[in-house]
Amino acid sequence: MKKLAVFSFLILFAIAASACSSGNAASTVSVGISGSDTTVWDFVAEKAAEEGINVEIVRFSDYVQPNLALAEGEIDANAFQTVSYFDAFIEEHDLDLTPIATTVIAPMGLYSEKHSSVEEIPEGGTIALAKEATNMGRGLLLLEQAGLIKLEEGFDGNGSLDKIVENPKNLSFELLVAGQTPRVLPDVDASIINNGIAVDAGFSPLDDSIFHEDETATPYINLIAVQEENKDDETLNRLAEIYQSDEVMELINDYYDGNQIPTFVPLSEIGH
Repeated sequence: MKKLAVFSFLILFAIAASACSSGNAASTVSVGISGSDTTVWDFVAEKAAEEGINVEIVRFSDYVQPNLALAEGEIDANAFQTVSYFDAFIEEHDLDLTPIATTVIAPMGLYSEKHSSVEEIPEGGTIALAKEATNMGRGLLLLEQAGLIKLEEGFDGNGSLDKIVENPKNLSFELLVAGQTPRVLPDVDASIINNGIAVDAGFSPLDDSIFHEDETATPYINLIAVQEENKDDETLNRLAEIYQSDEVMELINDYYDGNQIPTFVPLSEIGH
């Protein structure tokens, strides 16, 4: 009888240990972001912890490694990129990734240390522009919206200077990796800088730019991505729901004051 009791205890202990182990594994999520600002994800992590989900925030310094790390299973999700960038990147690199939620629009801006308005940019001026195809395409669209250039009809969003059909001020373009665009401001008439990079450089897209996007720029909604095989994972989807909560929306609106715009739209609206 004593042996039976000991045996039963060992079985129960093993079951409990197994459940605890699998529970911990299932409730720990690593999320990759680009840049140093973790304000929103720190808040999401606090809310997730209340539900037993441990969020590990992994910071990257570029726009390439977060997708490669996700594809390799080094992280469970990432949240740093626009729909346009994501679609182009996974096609180019043949990655089996998919979005599970939308997050914000982070307005791209045109910045200048020499001019206070678009109209002041002179004939023959130089504009710094990210050289990656999707970032360049977004920058070219911004320049078109600002009235500085005209793009070919049916422009597909993939950047290439030969898609400029009108350039009335005969502007020239300095093509750089996105992270370098703030550093050349003293040497150019204006620079197009991605939102996250601008914030890291100490700029406010709404206050410091001479022109910027608004919330109608649908291809540039940011998203949370995961591996295709994990798109129905309950923990990952619950994390996405927490991000899209009213509390997080309020934080984004209060903290960023329009420099990031909560845009919690269905995946069908971004073509997924």
